[in-house]
Amino acid sequence: MTSNIQPFTYEDHTVRVVTIDGEPWFVLADLCKVLDLAKPSRVAMRIADDMKGAHLMSTPGGDQEMTIVSEAGMYEVIIRSDKPEAAAFRRWVTSEVLPSIRKHGGYLTDQKIEEIISNPDTIIQLATKLKSERAKRAALEKQAAIDTPKARFADAVSASHTSILIGDLAKLLRQNGYEIGQNRLFEMLRRDGYLCAAKGGLWNMPTQKAMDLNLFEVKETTIVHSDGHVSISKTTKVTGKGQIYFVTRFLDGRLPKGINDEAAA
Repeated sequence: MTSNIQPFTYEDHTVRVVTIDGEPWFVLADLCKVLDLAKPSRVAMRIADDMKGAHLMSTPGGDQEMTIVSEAGMYEVIIRSDKPEAAAFRRWVTSEVLPSIRKHGGYLTDQKIEEIISNPDTIIQLATKLKSERAKRAALEKQAAIDTPKARFADAVSASHTSILIGDLAKLLRQNGYEIGQNRLFEMLRRDGYLCAAKGGLWNMPTQKAMDLNLFEVKETTIVHSDGHVSISKTTKVTGKGQIYFVTRFLDGRLPKGINDEAAA
């Protein structure tokens, strides 16, 4: 396994990227700092094991084992941020950092450029690495083509403050290639702990954990009946954050997955 650690700067923040066998892994603590997520350890608990790992890195306090996340894990972290700039950060990573890594085998910071100029061996190393990774490039570009519509979808939803009905979420999933109907979606959301399954007034209402994740909101409507009595109708709607949450998980094959597998923030 070969690895290479490279820092790059987003606004006033340094984000370290570890390239392992040609694949970018992001230092979780750096992402959390950019995205105003206070407790990286709790964020890490929510990320699937195959999307996170550990890497020994030099720090001012000595060598430390840092939690790193894959590209998919990086998207997970961004989705969990309520910071308005999160979408801009994602666009920057996907439009500048990742294409550079995929094309050149590394993000060419000023420090790396200076190293190339002053050390001919660095040019040889980069050329050798490029040659060995050419076979991977076609697959990576194909994956980028798949990821681009997902990123555009996430940007569109992030820019919208409109919540939608669960039936509309089923339509949205079908538009993105996942065949499911409204009734089946309700059934899965109840089974997996996102909606209340108990018959009665809480039927199909969001569970507390789902509300804590800001996946849903409840719309209340006052109804005045012909006999004069008043009742309240409650409708579960999926927030913009919830739309991104469910669509990305369905398309990545991570649903059905019970909400109890998600650690509480």
